[in-house]
Amino acid sequence: MTSSPPTGVFVPVPTFFKPASASKSVQPDIDVETQVAHSIHLARNGVRGLVLLGSTGEAIHMSRQERFDMVSGVRKGLTDAGFKDYPIMAGVLINSVDEVLEWLEDFKKAGAQWGLVLAPGYFGAAASQANIREWYTIVADRSPIPILIYNYPGVTNNVMVTPETYRVLAQHPNIVGCKMSHGNVSYHVQVSLDPEIDHNKFRVYSGFGQQLGPIVLFNAAGVIDGLAGIYPKTVSLLMKLSEQRPITEENLKKIQELQYIVSAGEEFIGSSGIIGIKEAVKRVLGMGTMEGGRLPLKGKLAEGEWEKWDTILGRVQKTEESIDAAEFR
Repeated sequence: MTSSPPTGVFVPVPTFFKPASASKSVQPDIDVETQVAHSIHLARNGVRGLVLLGSTGEAIHMSRQERFDMVSGVRKGLTDAGFKDYPIMAGVLINSVDEVLEWLEDFKKAGAQWGLVLAPGYFGAAASQANIREWYTIVADRSPIPILIYNYPGVTNNVMVTPETYRVLAQHPNIVGCKMSHGNVSYHVQVSLDPEIDHNKFRVYSGFGQQLGPIVLFNAAGVIDGLAGIYPKTVSLLMKLSEQRPITEENLKKIQELQYIVSAGEEFIGSSGIIGIKEAVKRVLGMGTMEGGRLPLKGKLAEGEWEKWDTILGRVQKTEESIDAAEFR
C-alpha cells in the first residue's frame, strides 16, 4: 500500500554550503555535516518532516551527485541520531519527464520516502490543465516513490493547478498530496474539503505558515513552512493546537495569539527569501554561514535590514524560548 506523509509541520530546509574560501571548485561545496545538525535540531523540536532540495533548498543549483549526497547524508545522520524512518520529501524542480524520473530514482536510493514534484511551468501560459494532468500521470505511473504535486506560481510562470486537476490526480494511487505555495486560500479549502478526495491518502499542505490555522481548521494536513526552520517549536505548537478537536475557548485564544506571531514573522521570510532564511538560521541557531546561497543568490541582507525586524522576530524568539518541548509532543 502506498504511504502518505504525516500531518503536521514540514520544513523546506535551506541547503548549507561551506565557506567559499574553503572550496577548490567554482562554487562553495555542500555542507552535509551542518545539514544533518540542522535536521536533527528540527526533528527534536516538533517538526514532523523535512523537504530537502525544494525551492528553498536550491536543488537547481546543484549537481546530480550533490543532490544524492545531500539526501543520503541527511538520512544517515537522522538514523544515527535515533530518528530512523524520519519523514523526508525531496524536491524535483525540472520539466523533462525523463529527468524527473531520474531524480526520483536517485532520491529513492538516497532514502527519501516521497518526491515533491514541481508543476511544469517553463512555458507557463501554454500549460493547459489537461496537459498538466497528463504530465503528472505519466510521472506517477513510473515513479519509484509516491509523489506530491507542488504548485508554486512564483517560479513557474504563474501556472495555477486548479481544484478540478487536484481532484482528478488525487485518484492516482501514487499521488499522495500537494503543496500549494500561493495565497489562494479558496483553492486550499476546496481541495481539503472535496468529498471526492480521500483525505487520509491525499494530504494538502500550504507553503505559507500565515495560512496554518485557517487551512488546518478546514481539513488541510499542515504546512511546509520556512519560518519553522528557524523557530520550529513556535510553528509546531501552533500546528498541534490547530489540529486538536474539539477546539476549546482556551486553545482558540492560544491559536490566535500564536497565529499572529507566526504571521508577522512570516513577513520576514516573504521579504528576504533564501538569503534571509540562511542569515536567520546563522544568527539564531549558529548554523551555516553569512554568505547566502550559490549564484545568483550569493550574499547577505542589506546593512540594517536584520535590525529592522528586531521587534517582530524578537517576539517570535521570546515565544520559542518559552515553549517546553513536551507541549508539542
